[in-house]
Amino acid sequence: MALTFPPGPLSREPGTTNYTVSGPAGRILLQPSAKRVRVVVASPDGPRTVVDTTRAVLLHETGHLPRYYVPVDDVDDSVTRPSPTASRCPYKGEASYTSVEVGGRTVEDLFFRYPEPPEQLAELAGLVGLYLEKLDEAAGDAVYEEEHALLGHPHDPFHRVDALPSSRHVRVLWERDGAEEPVVLAETTSPVGVFETSLPPRWYVPAADVRTELLRDSATTTVCPYKGVATYRSLVDGPADVAWAYDEPLPEALPLPGHLCFMGEGIVTEVDGQRV
Repeated sequence: MALTFPPGPLSREPGTTNYTVSGPAGRILLQPSAKRVRVVVASPDGPRTVVDTTRAVLLHETGHLPRYYVPVDDVDDSVTRPSPTASRCPYKGEASYTSVEVGGRTVEDLFFRYPEPPEQLAELAGLVGLYLEKLDEAAGDAVYEEEHALLGHPHDPFHRVDALPSSRHVRVLWERDGAEEPVVLAETTSPVGVFETSLPPRWYVPAADVRTELLRDSATTTVCPYKGVATYRSLVDGPADVAWAYDEPLPEALPLPGHLCFMGEGIVTEVDGQRV
């Protein structure tokens, strides 16, 4: 995100600079990764490693999340099957797709390739893109960076998360329709501020400073590749999924257990008296 979304230098709205970046609207950067990357596909016959490489490349493209590409030779071609799927990128060329068949189970279009890329991206000809969204974690599929199971998309090495304990005065209000005064959902002077590249600051309130009697559990979960798996809370008499927590965060967000962050319909956060 840091490179390809505003205000990153490869985004369509770069930040204030004393230089210009020329080139197409879709700017692409190939960056070698030093991590060992493995893709494991589950099947009735057991898991099968279909990619194992120490030569992965991260492709950064304007408006898109980073994506792994790996050398053709590091893909297990004994389990690949041609696919009729095709697509065209105005910046990378015509793409052909390949499915994976393991133990009677097929993962459609897991790989794609640009066999005739433009001259400026000639390196792509020898690489296969990983369409990791096709994998099913619930079925047992997994992607590993070294021995760490990847959550969501690959990390952008230019993306940063700082979770910092703070002494700011934070209030969370619910401006309920028809009510004369807002309901105070949380108030603290010991929040954790999360400052994440390309995103506005988020303020996490200790659960002890939250009116938890106004909240109910939600079945919703989301995944952040940098912070971990978030669980949600809804208002008992109001909108759903207005608060979330990271109970078992990744290392970038270690201060967050026991804290809630709020956002949603009618929810207002004040920091030192200012709405944010």
